[in-house]
Amino acid sequence: MAFGRREVEEIVTDETKIWVCESEDCKGWMRDNFKSSETPSCPLCKSGMKESTKVLAVINNYSQNQKM
Repeated sequence: MAFGRREVEEIVTDETKIWVCESEDCKGWMRDNFKSSETPSCPLCKSGMKESTKVLAVINNYSQNQKM
């Protein structure tokens, strides 16, 4: 019997635009749709960031669509 077994959900991935920290000592990065400014600074070390791409699980940022 398989009581309590759940079906495993498939994780949808896609090539995602990200921002990567330019500092050699820092491994910080963030998704483009979660950035707080046009050219963000690293939230960990405050260095500049450059655009890149990475294959990640798809996550929607619904707060970005809301206007205050």
